[in-house]
Amino acid sequence: MIKLEHIHPMLVHFPIVLILTGFLAEVIYLFFRKNNFFREAGFWMLCVGALTVVAAYFSGAFLTKELYGAAGTIQSTHELFAEFTVFSALIGATLKVYLKIEKKEETWLKWIDFAFYVATTILVCITGYNGGILVYEYLMK
Repeated sequence: MIKLEHIHPMLVHFPIVLILTGFLAEVIYLFFRKNNFFREAGFWMLCVGALTVVAAYFSGAFLTKELYGAAGTIQSTHELFAEFTVFSALIGATLKVYLKIEKKEETWLKWIDFAFYVATTILVCITGYNGGILVYEYLMK
């Protein structure tokens, strides 16, 4: 049986994988134009990744304990970047859905959407880095 406190550590890996892999697919499509598979893969991975970012954020907010001292500082930084990641992912996914619905995927707006994808990718890496420090430096010792 899965315990409630084990949900967050399992859940946080989904947005990392989805967003990073989706970003790679988006780069392949935008710069190499191989085929539409990569555009579709980037679209779906960002959309699902944005949903899992929200789920991971709330699981962290409600299922983890507050830490103090140096660990608390890292936790605060991790939480701040998690919030930035949530907003960036949701804005990027919303814009991507809008472009798809309005059939404007090949307009200049794709570059604004790509900028949000870049930001989301960087933010998920920073958030994951701080989460890794928190776990391996403070929680597993």
